[in-house]
This record gives sequence, C-alpha cells and structure tokens, in this order.
Amino acid sequence: MYRADKITQGVSHIFLLILSIGSIIPFIILLSSSLSDETSILRDGYSFFPKEFSFAAYEYLLNNSSSIFRAYGITIFVTVSGTLASLAMTSFLAYALSRRDLPYRNVFAFFVFFTLLFNGGLVPTYLVYTQIFDVKNTIWALIVPGLLMNGFNVLLMRTFFITSIPEPIIESARMDGAGEFRTFFSIILPLSLPILATIGLLQTIIYWNDWFNGLIYITEPSLFSIQNMLNRMLSDIQFLATTNFGSNTSTAAAEIPTTGVRMAIAVIGVLPILIAYPFFQKYLVKGIALGSVKG
Repeated sequence: MYRADKITQGVSHIFLLILSIGSIIPFIILLSSSLSDETSILRDGYSFFPKEFSFAAYEYLLNNSSSIFRAYGITIFVTVSGTLASLAMTSFLAYALSRRDLPYRNVFAFFVFFTLLFNGGLVPTYLVYTQIFDVKNTIWALIVPGLLMNGFNVLLMRTFFITSIPEPIIESARMDGAGEFRTFFSIILPLSLPILATIGLLQTIIYWNDWFNGLIYITEPSLFSIQNMLNRMLSDIQFLATTNFGSNTSTAAAEIPTTGVRMAIAVIGVLPILIAYPFFQKYLVKGIALGSVKG
C-alpha cells in the first residue's frame, strides 16, 4: 500500500509539473517576443529567447507614457475601490444568509442563485445603467455594472461561514452582550481571512482585466482604464498597418513593431497580477477548499 501511494504521488507530481511547464511556456514566449526585433519575428517566428534584441516595442509604448500612466492610475483606483466595496457587500450578504434565524433565508438565497442562471441581457442592462443610473462616462461605469456583486462569491462565502465558523462562538458573543455588528467585525471577519483573501484576489483579477465596461460605457479617453487604453493602442496599430493614406503614413506604419507591441501590451497588462498573486496564493487555495465543501 505504501509503494502504491508513492507511485501515485510520483505520477501526480509529474502530471502537475507538465501542467506547470505548459502554463509557464506561453509567458516566456510572450516576454521573448516583446523583446525581439520585428523582422526577426516575421522571419524566424516565435522563440524562447530573442534572436535579435530590440526595445522598439517598449519605446513605442513609452511615447504614450502619459496616457498609460493615467490609465494605470484609473485602473488601480477602480481595482482597489471596487474590490473593497465588493468584499464589504459580499460579506454582509453572505453572513446574513448564513444565519439560520434569518427570516425568509431560503428565499433570499434563491434570488442570489437565480442571478447565476439568468440575467436581463446587454441591451436592458445598458439602458438601466445609462438612462436611470446615468453612469456613462463616469468612474462608476468601471466599478458597478456586472462586477460589484457576484452570486457565486456570495454563495462561496456563505458556505465558508456555515462550515468554518463554529456556532458556539457566535452564541458566546451574544451571551457577552455583543450585537450583530460587533460579532461580525470582531469575530467573524478575523476568522475569515482565507475566504476574504480568495474572493478579494478573484475580484482584483476581474477588475484589473475588465475592458468590456469601458468599451460600452466609456467614450472619454481621460477615463480609459489600462485595458481599454492598450486595446485602443492595439486597434490604432492595426488600423495604421492595414490602411494606405500615402507614402509617409505607410512608411510610419511599416516602422511600427506591430507584433512586438502586441506582446509588450500583454506583458504590461499581466505583470502586476503576476507580482501580486504569490502573496495571496496560500489564502486562495485554503479559501476555495474550505468554502466549496458544501453548496
């Protein structure tokens, strides 16, 4: 039995190693291509190491550095404020749904679950947010629509509260005279760091990578997030590369490192998340494991 366990463990490690290598290879090629000369990419294709080093793609992005830094500031603000607001609302609702003495608890839980299956569609959602809430071309358009609350996160956190927070602890707090808010902030939240970090990381990634809200709600360039800014730059490059306005424009378009800029744009967009993820990894694994035991 011991030998069988060792074989199983070895096979599992090899399998996970292959998956890890398969996940890392695209990032290596991405970084290598962003540092490669445009002609070498077109001539030799992608490689793990640049055959001809070139910083032309990053120089092209530095020429738009003021716009990029402003977009980074907007994205950081939206990501931080949106994640904190989402965690607050999600934890409040999840804790209420985890309490067995909540009136109509199952009805409210059904409403949350229902949002995972159905939604109003893009056109009604757009009309509600633009005509009623008037979020178009405001910073709220990058925070609220479709991102602020997530039924899956609510159910995940509710399950964590039910399975991981002992009921006697809450009863002891009540016997000592603590109200619901005192119990929630002094006892529940300190014991819920794994699930808070898990959902916080998920929301951070969602907010950081979001470009759809900016695409449909934002037309003012000063409010572009980093994803919208980089998407717009990529579209401009493709437009210049495929349009003929004369010899001068054609020459300028030919000098743009189109492929390298695409890769550099992807590196800029994904780098902050790659840096932040290792600090939250242990909480992410623990939070998902504890929060998904029961539905």
